[in-house]
Amino acid sequence: MAIKIFEQEKQFHLYNSKISYVIGECRDGEIGQLYFGKRINENQIIYSYQGVAGRLDCDVKVYDENYSKEMACLEYPAFGNGDYRNSAYEVRQLNGSRVTNLVYQGYEVYEGKKPIPGLPASYVNTNSEAITLEIICVDDVAKLEVRLFYTIWENYSIITRHVSFKNIGEDEFKLTKALSCCIDLPDHDYDWIQFDGAWARERYPHVRPLDEGVTAVESMRGHSSSNFNPFVILKRKDTNEFQGEAIGVNLVYSGNFLAQAEVDTFDKLRFTMGINPRWFVWPLKKEEVFETPEVIISYTKNGLNDLSQNIHGFMNNNLVRGPYKNKPRPILLNNWEATEMKFDEESILKIAKKGKDAGVELFVLDDGWFGKRDDDFAGLGDWFVNTNKLPDGITGLAKKINELGLDFGLWIEPEMVNPDSDLYRAHPDWVLAAPDRRRTLGRHQMVLDYSKPEVVDNIYNQLYEVISKANISYIKWDMNRSITECFSQGLPAEQQGMIYHKYILGMYSLYERLIEKFPHILFESCASGGARFDAGMLYYAPQAWCSDDTDGHERVKIQYGTSYGYPISSVGAHVSASPNMQTGRSMTIDDRANIAYFGTFGYELDLNKVSDEEFERVKEQVKFMKEYRSLFQYGTFYRLQSPFENNISGIMVVSEDKKQAIAVIYNTLRTPNIGRENIKLQGLDETLVYSVDGKEKLYGDYLMERGIGFIDADEPWYKSAGDFQSRMFILKA
Repeated sequence: MAIKIFEQEKQFHLYNSKISYVIGECRDGEIGQLYFGKRINENQIIYSYQGVAGRLDCDVKVYDENYSKEMACLEYPAFGNGDYRNSAYEVRQLNGSRVTNLVYQGYEVYEGKKPIPGLPASYVNTNSEAITLEIICVDDVAKLEVRLFYTIWENYSIITRHVSFKNIGEDEFKLTKALSCCIDLPDHDYDWIQFDGAWARERYPHVRPLDEGVTAVESMRGHSSSNFNPFVILKRKDTNEFQGEAIGVNLVYSGNFLAQAEVDTFDKLRFTMGINPRWFVWPLKKEEVFETPEVIISYTKNGLNDLSQNIHGFMNNNLVRGPYKNKPRPILLNNWEATEMKFDEESILKIAKKGKDAGVELFVLDDGWFGKRDDDFAGLGDWFVNTNKLPDGITGLAKKINELGLDFGLWIEPEMVNPDSDLYRAHPDWVLAAPDRRRTLGRHQMVLDYSKPEVVDNIYNQLYEVISKANISYIKWDMNRSITECFSQGLPAEQQGMIYHKYILGMYSLYERLIEKFPHILFESCASGGARFDAGMLYYAPQAWCSDDTDGHERVKIQYGTSYGYPISSVGAHVSASPNMQTGRSMTIDDRANIAYFGTFGYELDLNKVSDEEFERVKEQVKFMKEYRSLFQYGTFYRLQSPFENNISGIMVVSEDKKQAIAVIYNTLRTPNIGRENIKLQGLDETLVYSVDGKEKLYGDYLMERGIGFIDADEPWYKSAGDFQSRMFILKA
């Protein structure tokens, strides 16, 4: 890992054992992209920034027709100076002009990595594991200084990037676009993979070829959303799970975003990503600075599994923080699907006691414990205990749960307020709402204006009063609606373009304050399930409720898609009742568990209502998960065969030493009279002999080349099995 600098050529080569990233000063002083891909020799000087040759509409110097902005591969392109493609930033100056031109001024190189004030970002554990380059550029007319930050990591084929803007003049100007990165590639022979969906079907991968024009996904919902995830992949046409070149980009941010690929008519590809510029205006006065969120840019020559494994390791080691970093997660029991809001202390303790009998470690009390909260029409914003339900409060309930031998967790939704609440009646100006217009409700609630520090302070003080008086080890932080009428009451017109971003900064600040006061608490993020499952949230909450859809069959697809960009340790996954609450589908308790194992694992049902036989299976499942959870959550994860393309699909995890592995194969629909379909395993040591379920002894190379079958003709269970089955294989060297 190093940065090779060619002073005369003003060229910078960032490299480690796997990748090279080469940039430098173009002819007109702008920073250009020279190479990004597999490691090349660090002594190689590259001379051409030009993407293609051809008739140039605009040259940058008089009588110089050999270089054009439109043809160049650029690192952070401006608007209005001869590059007709989409810009990475725009600045509205006092005279109304948006034309800028950044000129290289210098650089800084240092070990380690600086934090980004107020924003989540990757970090170093020791300075020796990363090295950072800051490129300093200036526009003398606009009096704008821009710093481009690049960090190359020792152990990952990853570059992290972000940008800072500083007003170095006397006059105020306004940022109207401030993306986190631009990647200009010399050809467009890529497929675009996005991860989209909606409530209860989040992060389905969709692949489409890139061609002339713009391909984009975005959110304007005030959060990253379940509709389009702020993670995309660019892959070569022949790339699959096991071979081929791909680039993955995660935005470390939880608000409105834009990810965009533009193919020009010269077949070059420009990828940009960052805060969505729609309704974004950020004024900068003299000496003020604005910093963009970070992007994590991953590269592989070895297929999509390798890309994902790279991201998983990086996030687990250099994004997730706190006492649960790289630690097995507690097996929990949540009461939501068992009781919803209709509970009292007696019924909760009855459920918790049964959970203890099953061996779970943590009981989580979900929605309904506060204010006048008997349904979702009232109570949000009033974070004081409903003593009609819990006469001894959260303090008393937590103590009784602890006496059962369980840790205690609590659900909150601190960003929302019901009109029927004491908080809203006292402060109707504390919600996001446009003057003289209807206040749109979602789930009978409105969004608190977290751009106002006094609102964040109030919620923090209420929550502190509850948390500080009870032994709480886990908090599920929910958010059940998107932002509408994004207007901050009482603020002047020129600041309204700041509100979406300031809202997210306010939310991050509340997380940071609670983490600082209660560092032992494990936070799990949630947003109507997986509507804010993004890299930014993992900095504060190392796991996220993956989806409100707990149906075992649907979770195979949801968790499969999620695994492309996020580690298995971050995936909140539970076994729920059958028939399932969301789909009405029935599945055996083992088939439900066989997907929930690939996550944090827990139960979302009343164990008092399962059969004696099922309860015995629950006890075995809990015992099994305790034995193997480190392998499930932190082993090397492989996608074997996609449930989106096949009736039979599979996933597996392999220990670091390759001496243990667990594979699960899922059969969606029963097909009669078919032969054995094998799925090839991955990641094993080809020279080792593995026992499969303590029976067959097979070499690793055989298991990876011949595979393992879902159906064995001599197994009578298959003859009576129906749809939505699964089969687990435990391999030990």
